[in-house]
Amino acid sequence: HVQLVESGGGSVEAGGSLRLSCAPSGSTDDRYAMAWFRQSPGKSRERVGGITRGGEIIIEDSVKGRFTFFRDNAENTLYLQMNNLRPEDTAMYTCAAGEAWPAFVYWGQGTQVTVS
Repeated sequence: HVQLVESGGGSVEAGGSLRLSCAPSGSTDDRYAMAWFRQSPGKSRERVGGITRGGEIIIEDSVKGRFTFFRDNAENTLYLQMNNLRPEDTAMYTCAAGEAWPAFVYWGQGTQVTVS
């Protein structure tokens, strides 16, 4: 059973930066496609982007130019680097993983990002 361990959320002022991390535990031998989603109150869940098993980086248009992703292959950890944050980026950010993009079957608990 794969569990996703997330960290890095918090509060920041507009224009600031945060880095989120997500690492699978329990079964780390496989390389997964991994992504970050976000959801704010009253809105549907939105995919932010991530990395395929082959290493292709996918960034959704809503955050392109401000967010990026990279993976530590040794630790199988996905990082989401968020720069120039805006109040509208405030949301619960949740990591997801799966055997192939975009079939995500493992989900983290989420980490809150608040931009004021």
